[in-house]
Amino acid sequence: MNPTIQYLRRLSPKDFAAFGVNDLAYVKPAEQEGRTGFAIHAADGTMLTFVDRQDVAFATVRQHDMEPLSLQ
Repeated sequence: MNPTIQYLRRLSPKDFAAFGVNDLAYVKPAEQEGRTGFAIHAADGTMLTFVDRQDVAFATVRQHDMEPLSLQ
């Protein structure tokens, strides 16, 4: 079996949630205070910010040297 796969299978749920936390951010459609827009979440699920447009969300993530992933 691939050593990387073996390593990932041994991660605790907490460690797995933190995996990629400094490199990835998730963008998903959301509602906040009656506004429709896009929420940006860290890899561990922590909401970082809310913006009105998806392109702004992706630009915001990239501006912080992270890779955006869409959850649509």
